[in-house]
Amino acid sequence: MRVLVVEDEAMVAMLIEDMLLEAGCDNIEVCNRLGQAIRLLEGADFDLVILDLNLEGELTYPVADILMERGTPFVFATGYGTSMLEGRYAAIPTLQKPFRPEDVERILNDLCGGIGARSTTS
Repeated sequence: MRVLVVEDEAMVAMLIEDMLLEAGCDNIEVCNRLGQAIRLLEGADFDLVILDLNLEGELTYPVADILMERGTPFVFATGYGTSMLEGRYAAIPTLQKPFRPEDVERILNDLCGGIGARSTTS
């Protein structure tokens, strides 16, 4: 299972990566800039994306649009709750920061059927 984590806070990104590793994910990429995320998506497919809603003051809706167009499962990670989500994104699941390993496991199960349920070739 290939997972992309888009998060601008290094410590939070490392924490998410650790949670994913503990849940059984072993193919994880992390980036911290909007442009970098878009470039990664141009060159690869992911089974799941954990997308920080706000990267240094820049909303990540352009990345969300790419993911929605492709049908790639993703979740917004945010400390703001769902109140910041624009209308067309209201149905996208969110991980409310701070979140726990159980929350990450729930997302993996809900969106991907658990670890190993989906497989993308690199």
